[in-house]
Amino acid sequence: MNKTELVAAMAEQANISKKDAEAALKAFTETVTAELVKGGKIQLVGFGTFEVGQRGARTGRNPQTGAEMKLPASKAPKFKAGKALKDAVNK
Repeated sequence: MNKTELVAAMAEQANISKKDAEAALKAFTETVTAELVKGGKIQLVGFGTFEVGQRGARTGRNPQTGAEMKLPASKAPKFKAGKALKDAVNK
C-alpha cells in the first residue's frame, strides 16, 4: 500500500474527505518526526512505540573495494509493535 492508497483507505474508514485524510496523515508524520528529533518517544497503546535508538561507532567495509572504513555513531528511528498489533497480524 502506498501513500495514496493509505489516504483513500483512511478517508473511507473515517468517512471523511481524502483531503482531510491526507492532512491528518501529514500531521501525524510531522508530529512523530518532531518528537523523535527531540529525542522523545511516542507510545500508542495496543499499536506500538516509536522511539530513537543509538548505534555505536563501528568498523565496516566498502563493498566495492573491500577496504575497511570507520562508521560513526548515529541515531535511528525504531518502531516496536504492540501486543494487539502482533496478535492481529498473527491471526
